[in-house]
Amino acid sequence: MKIEIRGVEKLSFRERQVVVLKEMGKSNAEVAKILGINASTVATLYNRARSKGYEVVIVLPGDTLGIFGGGKEDEE
Repeated sequence: MKIEIRGVEKLSFRERQVVVLKEMGKSNAEVAKILGINASTVATLYNRARSKGYEVVIVLPGDTLGIFGGGKEDEE
């Protein structure tokens, strides 16, 4: 699995850090602890990043989903 952030060039370095951690499911408090900043700063950075219009895309290889070869369905 690969995670791609489209529009990342619009984000500051700190916004990128916050976005990655938040998209991994971390809470504001967890992100704040990791980055050594306040939870309210995390919220501000995340909201600012969201307003800039980034998009998170998850790229999965076809074989992970069982839709491109190698499956028993191909043999029938």
